[in-house]
Amino acid sequence: MRIETRRLLLRPLEEADFSALQKILGDPQVMYAWEHGFGDAEVRDWIARSRARYAREGAGHLAAIERTSGDFVGTIGPVWEPMGSREAWSVGYILRRDRWGEGFAREGAAACVRHVFEALGAPEAAADIRPENAASRRVAAALGMEEAGAFVKIYRGKEMPHLIYRITKERYESMKRERGNIYAEI
Repeated sequence: MRIETRRLLLRPLEEADFSALQKILGDPQVMYAWEHGFGDAEVRDWIARSRARYAREGAGHLAAIERTSGDFVGTIGPVWEPMGSREAWSVGYILRRDRWGEGFAREGAAACVRHVFEALGAPEAAADIRPENAASRRVAAALGMEEAGAFVKIYRGKEMPHLIYRITKERYESMKRERGNIYAEI
């Protein structure tokens, strides 16, 4: 699975990505939604689980590589996951802190939403976001996702509230036709 945008190449994570990914997932400021930076074993597990998802589901977290520089800027991808009482294709994005604010999350997530609808044939795409994560909520809104509920994830024995953002295929198609839409930029 490879997805290309104007500035990004999204490709499957590889074992060789460990060092670059560890710098991102190991950063407690980047991983504040998880409330801790990941250790080496957790980063290796992230890669292994992502690779298993590619085989099982045909998608998962991908390495986000800046096309002009070859720089590993983060991980972005569609992941099949539970959201409250149902499962959905959730678009996730985690970027290096020094690359925040450059529009990579929006660009990569938009390409993943497109992939969910056009390649995976799903009727909707979603994102689960911690309520205090204003930047991710803005990305979801820019993609045309609307808040559609909430649920609580249990992570390391702790309850972590999440908001659910969704966009239907019909809304996506409508936004694609609108002039200046994010989906026309990628």
